Amino acid sequence: MSLSQLARSIVESPTVSLNEEARLLRERGEPVIHLGIGEPKNKTPFQAILAGAARLTSGDVKYTPVEGTPSLRKAIIRYTEENYDRLVAPENVIVTIGAKNAIWMVLFTLLNPGDEVIILAPYWVSYPEMVRMCQGVPVIVTPEDGTFVPRFEEIERAVSSSTRAIIVNSPNNPSGAIYPPELIAQLVDFCERRGIYYIADDIYHKLVFDGKRAVPAYSFTQKDVNASHIIVINGVAKLYGMTGFRIGWAVASREIIEIMRRVQSQTVTTPAAILQAAAEGALNGMQSVVEALRLHVQNNRDVLLQELKTFQDVRCIRPEGTFYALPDFRAYSQDSMALARFLLQKALVVTVPGREFGMEGHLRISYAGETRDVVEGIARIRWALDPTSPNEIYIGDRRMVRDWL
Repeated sequence: MSLSQLARSIVESPTVSLNEEARLLRERGEPVIHLGIGEPKNKTPFQAILAGAARLTSGDVKYTPVEGTPSLRKAIIRYTEENYDRLVAPENVIVTIGAKNAIWMVLFTLLNPGDEVIILAPYWVSYPEMVRMCQGVPVIVTPEDGTFVPRFEEIERAVSSSTRAIIVNSPNNPSGAIYPPELIAQLVDFCERRGIYYIADDIYHKLVFDGKRAVPAYSFTQKDVNASHIIVINGVAKLYGMTGFRIGWAVASREIIEIMRRVQSQTVTTPAAILQAAAEGALNGMQSVVEALRLHVQNNRDVLLQELKTFQDVRCIRPEGTFYALPDFRAYSQDSMALARFLLQKALVVTVPGREFGMEGHLRISYAGETRDVVEGIARIRWALDPTSPNEIYIGDRRMVRDWL
C-alpha cells in the first residue's frame, strides 16, 4: 500500500500514549490527577447555553455562510474594537472550527512549498507539524539565556529570504510568559518592513496575572487591517472555558480572509450553526465569567508556585499568564518523556513532556483545574522524585512507600 509521504511524516504526539494510559488507569478506578490538559473546569457561560439552546429549539439548524453567521462576525468585530482598538469590516473576519483550525488555514493560505515559518520556543506542540503539513519549513528560535523570551536579535538572525511568517503566542503556551511590549514593537516593525506575516495566536490574551497586559500587535502599527501584515487568531475555548464548542476566528486583510473562505468552503464548509450561536452568546453576554476564570487560575498559579518551592532542585520561571507553568526538572531527569511516564506510573499524575514544546528536561503543568488537584498532584510528584520528601504517601486510600530512591 502506497500512502502519502507528507501525511506519514506528521508525527503523533507522544503525550497521546500518556493520556491513553491515564484513561485506562482511571477506568480501573485509579485516582489519577491530570495536570496535563489545557482545559478550564468552569461551566459553560449561561448566556452561551441559552443562545445555543435557542438556535436548537428554533429548528433552524442549517448551513450558515462559509465565513460564519453575520451576527457572530458582528460580535467578533465589536470584540476586536474593544480589545484591540481596531475597527475591522465583516470582510476581515472568518469564523473557524477552533483557533487551531484558523492557524492551519492561515498557514495553508500563506505558504508555498519550502517557505519558512519562525517559531519561538517554547512553542505550542502543533505549530511545527502544521507548518510541515502545509509543506513549509519550521525554523525554531530558542532563547540563548535560558529564559522563555527570545531576544529580537536571535529572531532576526533566523530570518532568511524564505521566511514567510512568524508565529507569536503571548501569553505563551506552555510557559505562561508574556513577551515584553518592546519585543512586540520590534517584531511588528520588522515584519511590516520585510513583508513577513505576523501571526498573533492570542487565544490566552486576557488570562494574565499581577496587573500585567498582553499588548496586542496592532498597537504598534498605523496601517489599517488590509495593508498590515498582522493576522490575529482568537476563539472562545480558553477565555470562556468552551473548549468543546470548537469556535475560533481569524482577523486579517480581505485578501487573506477571502482565500481562507475558499479553503474552508472546500473542506469543512462551515462551523456548526448551534456552536456559532453559543459563541455569540458568550461574546455578547456578561464578561464577568472571564474575570472569574482569570482570578481562579491566578490563585492556582500562586498555589502551584508555593508548592514547587518545597522541591529541592526544581526551578520555575513565574508564569505571567495562561494556565500553564514549565518547571525545569533536569536535576531529576534529562528525558522529559521518560520522566512524565515515570510520574504517571508511580504517582498517578499526568504531566506533559517539555520535549514536545522545544524544552527538553522541563514538564508542562496545567493549573486550569481544581486547586486541590494542584496541591495533591505536586505533593505526589515531590514524593516520587525528591529524596528529602517523606518516604510514604497516601494516594487515594492506599498507603504508598517509595522504594526507588
